[in-house]
Amino acid sequence: MFNLYLLMSLFMGCGVVVFCSTRKHILLSLLSLEFMVLSVYLILFVFMMNYGYELYMNLVFLVFSVCEGALGLSILVNLVRSQGNDYLSSISVLSW
Repeated sequence: MFNLYLLMSLFMGCGVVVFCSTRKHILLSLLSLEFMVLSVYLILFVFMMNYGYELYMNLVFLVFSVCEGALGLSILVNLVRSQGNDYLSSISVLSW
């Protein structure tokens, strides 16, 4: 069981490393955030299955993560339509 928690924390660590190392595209940052959300979901699911809790919290977590993903994609589409690309270097805070 400890090996499973270690594997899931490695997934989370890989997502954090990719998120911190992406400095060029916003799409790569969004994908690494979704990877971290899925690893948190996996940790939550295994924890609740091991201790016999109800899985309603997992459903609520999935609903919020889908809303977060849709919001991120809509911001990305809005950015590409206004700027022409998704490079982080072309974004100016003053233009918003």
